[in-house]
Amino acid sequence: MSAFPVVPGQRWGPGRWWSATTGRHVACGSAAMRAQLMVLDRDPEVVGLAGRPVRLLWRDGRGKVYSWVPQLFARYSDGTALLADCPSRPEAGGQRARRAVPVLEAACAQAGFRYRRLEPLQKVEAANLKWLAGYRHPRNQGRPGLAAAVREAFARPRPLIEGTEAVGDPIEVLPAVFHALWHGHLTAPVDVPLNAHVLINPATGGADGRRDSTGGPDSEGGQ
Repeated sequence: MSAFPVVPGQRWGPGRWWSATTGRHVACGSAAMRAQLMVLDRDPEVVGLAGRPVRLLWRDGRGKVYSWVPQLFARYSDGTALLADCPSRPEAGGQRARRAVPVLEAACAQAGFRYRRLEPLQKVEAANLKWLAGYRHPRNQGRPGLAAAVREAFARPRPLIEGTEAVGDPIEVLPAVFHALWHGHLTAPVDVPLNAHVLINPATGGADGRRDSTGGPDSEGGQ
């Protein structure tokens, strides 16, 4: 794994993301990459994550050597994989990034991978995911039986605060609700702010509906 560079004057420096999928830290080089890690960490089909896993080298028609290090790697349960970059805006990376795209796509196709430049998240979705990520650690399930009580309270769609208060003291129950939302045991819309009156739904399409739920406090480090 290649280390993320520290750029003097840059507002956001390299860090590490604790993955609920793997139970390990993933190197993270930017806020945009952290946002994409949140998305992938909640995807029930993702089984592995890594930051800057490989450096690709190639020559152009004149023999000049170029290189590129994709920011992110994700392995899926069906054995397929994704190499990705996480630009903060479409034009990020400039000419170097544009030159690398067809090479990366061809190299990934030969290896049975996919390559993508992932689109930045919308502000509301990113804020929701950041909030819920603060509750991704198993300790937020709470006392024995609380997780099951939370799912039962939201067996039918109802506002967040209504279902929470039906279980007990919100101070105790809300972390378990947010944990369930992160892991897809409950779902909520991603395009509206997560607040006391947002409609919470039971999971659909299987035991884990992480792709349908929203995205809350500190999500960085070993939560």
